[in-house]
Amino acid sequence: MADENDRPKVGVGVLIFKDGKVLLGKRNGKHGDGEYAFTGGHVEYMEGFEECAKRETLEEAGIKIKNVKFSCLANVSYYPPRHEIYIGLIADWEEGVPQTFPDERIGDWNWYDLNNLPSPLFKFVQLSIDAYKSGKNYYDKE
Repeated sequence: MADENDRPKVGVGVLIFKDGKVLLGKRNGKHGDGEYAFTGGHVEYMEGFEECAKRETLEEAGIKIKNVKFSCLANVSYYPPRHEIYIGLIADWEEGVPQTFPDERIGDWNWYDLNNLPSPLFKFVQLSIDAYKSGKNYYDKE
C-alpha cells in the first residue's frame, strides 16, 4: 500500500510569449538539472491554476503574465520517483524584466524563438511545445 508521499503531485508550467518568443531558464536542482524550463510549480491548497501560474512566475522570474489559457494535461513519470499531473498553460508577458533569484531552482532567463530552442529541454517544456505546435492536449504516461 502506497503512503501519502507516493501520490502524484499536481503542478503547472507556463509557456510565456513575448514578441513571438518564449521564456526559458536553466534548471539547477533535484530533477532536470541543466535542462531548460519555464516557470511553474505545484498548486497550493485551494489555489486556482491561473493563480498558481501567476504566483510561480512572479516568484521564479519576477515578471507578471496575462491572458493565461489551458494548453495540455499530462501524466508524467519521466523523472522517477517523481510522479506529476502536469497542467500546461500558455500566457502572454505583461510586465517586468526576467530576473534570477538565488533561492529559486531556475535562472539565467532568456527569450527564445520556438524554432531555435536551447537544449536539453525539460520534459514538461517538450510536452507544452508539442501541444502548442500540434494542437494535442492530452498525454498519458509520459
